[in-house]
Amino acid sequence: MSSGNSPVQKGSPTWLVTFGTLSATMMQALDTTIANVALPHMQGNLSASQEQVAWILTSYIVAAAIATVPAGFLANRYGVKRVFLIAIAGFTVSSALCGLAGSLEQMVLFRILQGLFGAAMVPLSQTTLLDTYPPSKQGTAMAAWGMGVMIGPIIGPALGGWLTENYSWRWVFFINLPVGIASFMALKRSLPNSEPRRVAPLDITGFAFLSIAIASLQLMLDRGQSLDWFDSTEIMLECGIAIAAFYLFVAHTFTAKSPFVNPALFKDRNLVGGLTLIAVMGVVLFSTFALLPPFLQNLQNYPVVTAGLVMAPRGVGTMVAMLIAGRSLRWVDGRVPILIGLSLLSYSLHWMSTFSPDVPTSSIVYSGLVQGLGLGCVFVPLSTVTFSTLPAQFRSDGTALYSLLRNVGSSVGIALAFAYQDFGTKMARSVLVEEINPFNPAVLGYINSNTTLQGASGLVQVEAEIQRQAATIGMLGVFHYMAIGVLLSIPLLLLLKPKKISQQEMEELEMATAE
Repeated sequence: MSSGNSPVQKGSPTWLVTFGTLSATMMQALDTTIANVALPHMQGNLSASQEQVAWILTSYIVAAAIATVPAGFLANRYGVKRVFLIAIAGFTVSSALCGLAGSLEQMVLFRILQGLFGAAMVPLSQTTLLDTYPPSKQGTAMAAWGMGVMIGPIIGPALGGWLTENYSWRWVFFINLPVGIASFMALKRSLPNSEPRRVAPLDITGFAFLSIAIASLQLMLDRGQSLDWFDSTEIMLECGIAIAAFYLFVAHTFTAKSPFVNPALFKDRNLVGGLTLIAVMGVVLFSTFALLPPFLQNLQNYPVVTAGLVMAPRGVGTMVAMLIAGRSLRWVDGRVPILIGLSLLSYSLHWMSTFSPDVPTSSIVYSGLVQGLGLGCVFVPLSTVTFSTLPAQFRSDGTALYSLLRNVGSSVGIALAFAYQDFGTKMARSVLVEEINPFNPAVLGYINSNTTLQGASGLVQVEAEIQRQAATIGMLGVFHYMAIGVLLSIPLLLLLKPKKISQQEMEELEMATAE
C-alpha cells in the first residue's frame, strides 16, 4: 500500500517520522491487550454482567475488522498523510471518551469509534516507513516496526494492571492521550503532503452487505445467551439479517464488475487454507486473554497488577517464537513450524482445561508461555505460506481479507467463549447444588471442619464456594473445546502447498502481512 511519494519533507529529520510512526503503531497495538486485565473493574463500575463486559472487546475488534479493508482505498484517494493524521486524532479522542464513559452503552459506542479510527493506523504506519526509508534501510525500519507491533501486546497486561491498581481502569485509555498528541504533532510536521491518486471506486454495495452481515452476526452472538437464543425475537431477527446480508454479499461478489472481494482470490489453495487457519488463530488469540482476567481476579483473588504480570509471559513466548519461526523458513517446509505451533496451542489449551479453583501461579505462567510459543510458531509461517503463490495483483486484497478474518475470528471467539462459560457455569451450579443437603457426609464434614461456617453466614460462604467452583468449571469447558478445535484444524495443513521462495520474497511477504 505504498503511496509512492518522496520520503520526507525537506528539512524534516527522518527520526521524527520514525518516532511519530512507531508511537502510533505501539499505541494501537498496546490497546489490543491493555484493557483486558481491567475488565473486572469495568464490569462493576459500569454495572455490566460478565457476558456484557465482553462487548467492550468485541465492539472494538469488529469495528477494526470492518474498517481495515477500505483503509488502503482511503489512503490512495485522499492521501496517506491526511488519512493517517485523522486516524491518530480520532483514535486519541475516542480513547479519551472511553476513559470518560459513564455507562456500558457509552463505552461500547466509544470503543466502536476507537476501532474504526485505529484500523488504519497499523497499515498506514507500515506504508509511511517504507516511503520514508530507501530500499537499503527498509529492512531495519520494518524490524523496528515489527518490534513495536509485538511489544505492545506484551507489556499491555502488566501496564494495564499497574494503571488500574494505582490509578483507575480509566487510565488504560487516558494513557493514549500524550502518546497520540506527540505522534500527531511529529507526523504533522514531518510527513509530506501526499497527493491523492485516481483509484478504482470502492464497491460500496459489497462493503455494506459484508459490514451488515458481520455486525448482525456479532450482535446475535453477544446477546444470544442473555436472551435465551432463538426463543428471542431479536436473536431470530439478527440471525435472519446476517444470513440475508451474507447471501447478498456473495451474490453481489459473483455478479458485480468490480466486486469488493475478487472471486479469483479463492482459486489459490494456499490462500483458502491460510484464511481458514487464521480465523481459528483469531479465536484462540483473544478468547484466553478475555477469560483469564476475571478468573484470576474474581476467583483467584489476584491483585490486578499480579494478574497482568502472570499473563505477560504469553506475549514473550509469542515474540520469541515469531523470531525463530521466521528464520526457520529459509531451511524448512513452512508447514512444519505451523504444525508445531498448532500442537503447542492444543496442548496448552488442554493444560488450561485441567485448572482447578486453586491452580498454582506457575501452571498459569507456563501454560501461557507454551501458548505464546504456539501462536508465534504459527503467525509468520502461516502468513508467508498463505501469500507465497498469490499473484501480486491480488496481494493487497488478500492481506485485507486475511486481517478481516483474523479479527472476525477473534470477536466471534470472544462472544462464544463468554456465552459458553455462562452456560457451563449455570449447568455446573445446578449439579453442585443438588449435592448440598444435610445428608451428604462431605458437606457436613466441610461445615464442621470450620466453626465459622455455622449458621446463616456459613450457608453464604458455602454458596460463594459453589459459585466459585461452577464458574471455574464453565471456563474449563471453553478451554477444552478450544483445544479440540485447534486439533481438528491440523488437517487443513494439507490445503497448503508451500513454494520455495527467496529471502527477498520472504521479507516482502512478511512486511505485507505482519500486523
